[in-house]
Amino acid sequence: MTDTATQDYDPASITITPRALAHVKRQLRGQDATVLILGVKESGCNGYMYELDYARGDLADGRSFRFAEDVSVFVQNQDWPLVRGTEIDYETEGLNSVLKFNNPNADAKCGCGESFSIAS
Repeated sequence: MTDTATQDYDPASITITPRALAHVKRQLRGQDATVLILGVKESGCNGYMYELDYARGDLADGRSFRFAEDVSVFVQNQDWPLVRGTEIDYETEGLNSVLKFNNPNADAKCGCGESFSIAS
């Protein structure tokens, strides 16, 4: 685990590193939003794929995690079992920078890193 922005690692939570928090803040400003929605859809070469969206205000039917006055991460109830305990990080490799999801529930990831599977 890497250093988290505002809380210690909690397997019943979502955490975010300082680098990821700074990136998410920039993205939210550009979208005129205050909430990053972390979702999952069935797709990819390995079963599930992360899906990100932006919103403003409070959302229902899910869990919200506040990391700064102007930054929250929201997970819908149906996606929670798949992302519970995930740490959101931001990595730069060469000229590319991406959000990375360190998901303790994933038992396998595809080679491209865009999808994951959960043991049944």
